[in-house]
Amino acid sequence: MNSLLEPGMLVRNPDKPEWGLGQVQSNINGKITVNFENMGKMTLESAKIALLQQFDV
Repeated sequence: MNSLLEPGMLVRNPDKPEWGLGQVQSNINGKITVNFENMGKMTLESAKIALLQQFDV
């Protein structure tokens, strides 16, 4: 599922709701960089986390 995420998409980390809404910055070779409103920019391994796309803001 994470492989479908593209820059600009809005996501949430279901395991860390306190991070808030995040915007995908990049998705390259299994590494996703997301800028979360309460956590800042994070680089996550796609194989270790399932981000949820957020459609309604």
